Amino acid sequence: MKRSFQFRSGVLFAGFVFSAILANAQTFFVSDVDEFNSAVNQASPGSTIVLKNGTWENAELEFSADGVEGDSITLTAETPGEVILTGTSRLEIAGDYLIVKNLDFNGGHTDGDAVISFRRSSSDVANHSRVTNCRILEYNPDSDATEYKWVSLYGEYNRVDHCHFEGKRHEGALLVVWLSGSANHHRVDHNYFADIPELGRNGGETIRIGTSDNSMTESRTIVEYNLFEACDGEIEIISNKSGFNIYRYNTFRDNEGTLTLRHGNDCEVYGNFFFGGDKRSGGVRIIGERHKVYNNYFEGLKGDGFRAALSITNGVPDSPLNRYFQVKNAEVVHNTIVSCKEPFAFGEGKSDELSLPPTDCIISNNVVDKTTGSKAFTLTDNPINFTYSSNYVNGTVGIIDDGIINENPQLAEEDGIWRLSETSPLIDNSSQAFDYVTRDIDGQERDNMPDVGSDEFSESQPIIVPLTTEDVGYSWEVDSTPALNVVDASTIKFHISKGIMSIKGVSQDQYPLTISLYNLKGQLLLSKITNSDTVNISNITDSLLLAILSDKSNHQLTKEKIRNGK
Repeated sequence: MKRSFQFRSGVLFAGFVFSAILANAQTFFVSDVDEFNSAVNQASPGSTIVLKNGTWENAELEFSADGVEGDSITLTAETPGEVILTGTSRLEIAGDYLIVKNLDFNGGHTDGDAVISFRRSSSDVANHSRVTNCRILEYNPDSDATEYKWVSLYGEYNRVDHCHFEGKRHEGALLVVWLSGSANHHRVDHNYFADIPELGRNGGETIRIGTSDNSMTESRTIVEYNLFEACDGEIEIISNKSGFNIYRYNTFRDNEGTLTLRHGNDCEVYGNFFFGGDKRSGGVRIIGERHKVYNNYFEGLKGDGFRAALSITNGVPDSPLNRYFQVKNAEVVHNTIVSCKEPFAFGEGKSDELSLPPTDCIISNNVVDKTTGSKAFTLTDNPINFTYSSNYVNGTVGIIDDGIINENPQLAEEDGIWRLSETSPLIDNSSQAFDYVTRDIDGQERDNMPDVGSDEFSESQPIIVPLTTEDVGYSWEVDSTPALNVVDASTIKFHISKGIMSIKGVSQDQYPLTISLYNLKGQLLLSKITNSDTVNISNITDSLLLAILSDKSNHQLTKEKIRNGK
C-alpha cells in the first residue's frame, strides 16, 4: 500500500512532460482557496491544478469544470502525501472528465456534508470523473451521532480507486452511491477500508449502493479488488440497495459483518475471499430475486444466522421497500466453505412478519469442510422448491437430499488457501456447468467438466489471490527526507534571447543548479550542472516544451513550461 515515490532519475520528469504534451494546457500552482477558485475558472481540458504543499485548514474546494474524453482536468498535490486537508476541509466535484489525486484528508471533520462529493447540487454532478490515490484518515466529529459520508458518488461513470479509508467512527455509511432513476455505472476498486469500530446502530455501513426508496432501480456499479479489514460498523459491511451490481475479487479479513444484498435484484457476488478472526464474521446474506453467488471462498467465519457464511433470509408478504423481499431464484454455486461455524443458513429471520421462506433457488457444486458448528445446513424455515446438486459436505449435514454428498473432499492447504488435492473426489464432479462460471476463484479457466467448489484443480500459479495492503490503497508515503521545494513559476523565470537562457529568481545559496530541457516529444535535450544564471542553448534546434530546475541538494525548484519555443 505504501510504496516509495521516487523523485530522481528523470522518471517523474518524463511523466510530467508526457502529461503536458497530451494536455497542451496550463498548470496552475495554488496556495489558498482564492487562488484555487481562480485556477478552476481558467482551467480547460488538459489543465492541472496543483495544491501547494502544506496544511490546508477549513478549505472548502469546489472543483467544477469540464474536461473532455482523453483530456481530463486534474487536481493534485504538489507532492503526494504533503498536502494535508484538515479542519472542516471538504471537496465537491462537478462536471465531466475530472481527476482528483494525491490528496490527504487527515484528522478533520465536517458538520454534515460529505468529505468528498461528486456533485455541487442535485443538478450539478460529476460524470466520467475519478478520485484516485487519496486518503481519508480519522475524519471524525466530536459526537459519533453526527451523520455524514466520507465519499458520496453521484452522476454516471465515476470511479474511486487506489484510495485509503481508515478510522471512521461516526454515523453514516463511509462510501455511498446515490441513484437518480437510471443506471450510473460507477466503479469502486483497489481501495483499502479499515478500522471502523462498531457503531451500535444502523448507519455504520462501509459501502452502500443505493437506498430503500430506489432499490428497484438499476445501478450497475462494480465493486472489485478492495480490501476490508476490521470494518465492524454494523452487520452490513457492504449494503446493496439497487440492481445489477457486481461484487468481485474483494478480500474481507476479520470484519464483524457481511456483504449484504439487502434490497434490489439481479446482483452477482463472485471471486471474493472471506476470512474470519475472533469476531462474528460473516459471508454473504441474500435478500431479493435472481442473485448469483458463486466462486467465493469462506474460511474461519464465526458468525451464524444472518452472519452465516451463506445466509438466505425469509421475506415479508407484500413487502414495502424498506423491509425484506422474499428470496426467489437465487443461484448459489461453486463456493468453498472451510472451518466456518454455520456454512448455510436458510429461512433466517423467520417471524410473524418475515413469514415467506426462500423459494426456487439452486444450491449446487459447493463444498463444506471442517465445520466448527453443529452442522452444515441450518433451516430456520423450510425453503420451497430448492434444487440441490453435487454439494459435498464433510461432517454433519443437517438436511437429507440426494444433491448433498457426505464425503471428505480431500482439500489441501496451499499458501493459506484450502484447494483441491490431486486425489479429491470433487475433480470433474460438478452435476452441471453454469454458463457464467467460466473461471475459478484463482482466475483460471474451468473445463467442460468443472470441479466442485471455488477452485478448479490446476498445477499453475493462481492469477487472482487474496489481497494484502501491498495491493491496494495509495502509492505514496510521507518520507523523512526533505520535501521538494517546488515553487510557482512566477518566482523563478526563464528568459531566452539569442541562444542564451537566463535564470531569474534563484538565491546564491542554491547554486550550483541543474537545468534540464525537454522538447515537444518529451525528449531530454540538455541536462547541465551550472554555477551561472545563464545557459548557452544555441546548439538546440528543437522548440522547447519544459525547463526543470533543481538546486545543489537536488531539490526541485521549479518546472516551467516554455510556451513559445525558442
